[in-house]
Parts: sequence; C-alpha cells; structure tokens
Amino acid sequence: MLRFVIVFMALLGGLFYLRITEPVRQAVTLPFTGVLADISGFIIKLFDARVITEGVVIRSLDSPFAVAIAPGCDGIEAVIILIAAMVAFPAPWKHRLAGIGIGFIGIQALNVVRIISLFYLGQWSRPAFDWFHLYLWQALIVLDALAIFLIWLRYLPRQPRAEPPAATAA
Repeated sequence: MLRFVIVFMALLGGLFYLRITEPVRQAVTLPFTGVLADISGFIIKLFDARVITEGVVIRSLDSPFAVAIAPGCDGIEAVIILIAAMVAFPAPWKHRLAGIGIGFIGIQALNVVRIISLFYLGQWSRPAFDWFHLYLWQALIVLDALAIFLIWLRYLPRQPRAEPPAATAA
C-alpha cells in the first residue's frame, strides 16, 4: 500500500508538472482542447444548426453567450489522476494500458456531455452555469475517474493466494 501511495503521488506531481510546461501546452493541450470543442460543437449542431465553433469557443448565433474550453476544463486533470492510479497499482501492463485507454474515452465522453450541458445552461441562466461549472461538474469529472479506476480494479485478474505451509506431524 505504501508503494502505491508513493508511486501515485510521484506520478501525479510529475504529470501535473509536465502538463503546465509550455511545450506540452503547445503540442498537446491546445490542439486537444480544439478537438474537444470541435466534437462538442458537432454534436450540438446535430440539434441546433445555428451554432459555430471557432477554435476552443462554441457559440450560438442566437445568443450572446459562448463557451470557451480552457485548460482545466478539458478533463486532462482527471485523466492524469487515472493514469497515475493505474500505473501505480500492481497489475499487468496489458491491463494498465487497456484501462488507461478505456478510461480516457470514458472521462472525455462525460466531459463532452459536460461541455454541451454548460453551453445550454449558460444560455438559460448565468448563475446556474457558474454553479454547475465551478462545483458540480468539476467534482463529477474527478468522481468519474475514481469510478473508472474502481471498475478497472474489479476486472483485473486475480492473483492466486499462497497456501500456508502444511503442518508437520510430530
């Protein structure tokens, strides 16, 4: 358990540090956030043709409200937490990589739902948008990472338990 905590904390620190460096921001965060905006905008456009996506901004042509996906709103922090937990946990690498891949998709799918809901909440009520954005959705995205980790643990192969040595007759 102590090994897990130490490795988990070290990975968290290293990955979060890496996330805030300028090369990673330019090469990963900004392009990824643009793709996330495009995917969210595409889904919204299926129901509302008067929506446009410009870079990381999604806006309606019928409303002055727009959503800008900023670093921290892209779900990457939750993915970092999930990666750190799965790499720190003693499991076969095949299972770790599968869990990270499926977990990434799960977190980002919920994040797209988050972005779309915030887009419509902001058009309806700015106080509701602020509350959902700052409190509810932040917690739900991190809880999603925890839930994915716990589900992943359930599907790991069981390690056979060592049998206690047989008692010898005297």
